Amino acid sequence: MMDIADLEKRYLDVLQNIEVAIVGVHKRIPLLVDFDVEAALSALISYYQAQMRGVEPKPIRLNERAREVYEAVQMMCEWRLGKEDIFQTETGEPGPQPEPVSIEVIIACLKRIRKSVERWNREGGRQGYLTFIERFIA
Repeated sequence: MMDIADLEKRYLDVLQNIEVAIVGVHKRIPLLVDFDVEAALSALISYYQAQMRGVEPKPIRLNERAREVYEAVQMMCEWRLGKEDIFQTETGEPGPQPEPVSIEVIIACLKRIRKSVERWNREGGRQGYLTFIERFIA
């Protein structure tokens, strides 16, 4: 298991991709709160852990805002896993495809972001994390 500094250094692009998806949802749903983000991340961690073990993922129970985060982040994770082509050029051709990462990397990145949500929520309140990351992601 890699430490946090190594994870952030080696997979900064993956972490940023996930946070771009979160900020995108927050721009569409200004009432989104850190709790929604944390719930979505926890559900995704469970989903990918089940996939890794080869078992059926448990059904998820999320409110509408958390479900939006779940779906946006899952799409980004699937793209980073090399399973989803989410970008297209103007001609309709497949867009850029990054080097696929493992499910273990996706889970580690989701856990790292969830930890950040918890920290910034304690410091900044209901939207502490969202307010924090919006400064870095346009």
